[in-house]
Amino acid sequence: MPSLYYRPAGALEFKTYQLHRKVTSIGKGDENDLTIADEELQDTHALVQFDGRTFSIFQVNRKCKISVNGHQVKKMVLSHRDEIHMGQTRLHFYLYDEPRDAQQDISPEALACYRKIHEFSAQLLSSYELTDLLERLMDSIIALTQADKGFLILTEGNELSVKVARNLQKENISDALLQVSDSIINKVLKSKQAVIVSDALNDEEFNTSLSVVNLKLCSVMCAPLLDRGEMLGLIYVGNDNVVNLFTESHLEMLTIFAAQASLIVANAVLLNQLKGETVSLRGKIDAMRYGNIVGTSQVMRQVFRTVEKVAPTDVSVLIQGETGTGKELIAREIHNRSPRHRGPFVTINSAAIPENLLESELFGHVRGAFTGAVSTRTGRFQAANSGTLFLDEIGEMPLNLQVKLLRALQERMVTKVGDNRAEPVDIRVIAASNKDLEEAIRKGHFREDLYYRLNVVTLFLPPLRERGDDVVLIAKYLVDKFCRDFDVPHRRLGTNALIAIKKYGWPGNIRELENRLKKAVIMAEKSVISPEDLDLRPDILPPIQPLVEARDEWQKNYINEVLALNNGNRTKTARDLGVDPRTIFRHLEKEQESED
Repeated sequence: MPSLYYRPAGALEFKTYQLHRKVTSIGKGDENDLTIADEELQDTHALVQFDGRTFSIFQVNRKCKISVNGHQVKKMVLSHRDEIHMGQTRLHFYLYDEPRDAQQDISPEALACYRKIHEFSAQLLSSYELTDLLERLMDSIIALTQADKGFLILTEGNELSVKVARNLQKENISDALLQVSDSIINKVLKSKQAVIVSDALNDEEFNTSLSVVNLKLCSVMCAPLLDRGEMLGLIYVGNDNVVNLFTESHLEMLTIFAAQASLIVANAVLLNQLKGETVSLRGKIDAMRYGNIVGTSQVMRQVFRTVEKVAPTDVSVLIQGETGTGKELIAREIHNRSPRHRGPFVTINSAAIPENLLESELFGHVRGAFTGAVSTRTGRFQAANSGTLFLDEIGEMPLNLQVKLLRALQERMVTKVGDNRAEPVDIRVIAASNKDLEEAIRKGHFREDLYYRLNVVTLFLPPLRERGDDVVLIAKYLVDKFCRDFDVPHRRLGTNALIAIKKYGWPGNIRELENRLKKAVIMAEKSVISPEDLDLRPDILPPIQPLVEARDEWQKNYINEVLALNNGNRTKTARDLGVDPRTIFRHLEKEQESED
């Protein structure tokens, strides 16, 4: 379609106007078909007329100078790709559409601007240090605008802070605040619009400003750095020797650069804030740690108090809790706080070693004691001498070995497999089990005498789901730790991920939490970890129980507890609870119906 392809004065990019009328008016006035902001044009400067076959251009009057292909004309029939000049504006006439190089749509000044932006963006890959980034940014802007100095000023609360002050030689400028106009800066801060001052000393708005007069300013440009409408700061460039140095084209370039720079600065500031938050988080977590254990919940504080009491003694401790609750960590903490902390801490997992090898692992063996015993070997008892032996998953130990273990604990003597000489050992024993050992005793799977030998003090470790906000604290600690261990960029848990972590039941406890977080830290595509990164889909999260159901459940459990205390006496239970006996009868009927 016939069209005029043009770039207004001071603009960076070209525009296209399609000639769809028989007569098209061109000028700076708003009443024209094609309005061009060019002060050298008349209100209506030229007309383009279509007679059904050809397009002609002619001037409106003598003052309306027009040139076509370098020759001044009053009227002329246009040919495809003719170049038209009027005022400061250049237009190209296209009789029909044709493919154009994308760079034809961009002025040389715009290309230079975009190249600078591209160069600066490439430099981001090599550095995330905010000060270095801002200095490179300012050097690029000075080179782009031909200024002799430039300042990058950030807003910090209600204060302004000059982060970068550079000259044309890429050197830092001292006394930066004394070299900028506060009146020009205040205007940009209030309006959030870029301004250009061509001759500050003779500008009606600024020539009475003390900063302008004292500094003898000439050409100044100032553009805001905005992040979603909020002021990050501003870019201020100037030249004290040349008036009218900056044009609208320069200001448009600076505005484009400032928009891109705002994103870069916002990201850099955010990254520095994340680093600061990480340091702060580490400090807070360190304050909430008990040795290598993270937790501040009431149930864990009770565990810590128990550890404090038993650690200085030499009594045997039995740690009970679900798989993955950190029983070995607690055992190590008892050892580290005991008089034996300089001695070894030796672990043996009864469930992880085949039964035919477990005795040898515990007590050692001599050469030739059994097939494969090619040399004499020391057992875990001897290895833990003067230290602590941690017997993990003690409930999995075979009954025949329980007898030998009991004898070793009573006599503090061990005999290697295949030997008849007993050797003394000086150890403290800490055992752990995820099983109910009292139930195992009733079923004949665990020796009662061994249980009481190990269970001088019992320490119950609560599951993760009963530790309240500890799960969030532990998760943040582990994410930070894994990022450092795996040398990956810093990641943090998003709001939805934290909600999912708190809602999930964690049947595998801390071990499961560790595994899910390791995967997320390594595999996440973004810096913010989502529930999907943790494989915590909504369908596996427990639904929130309605209040009525939760209340009924609590009431049912409470009545059952009081009934048990009263040995099933319904009348006494009703009296203790302050209810009509019929309430207890109805409760028991419902219980019976649910069982049936």
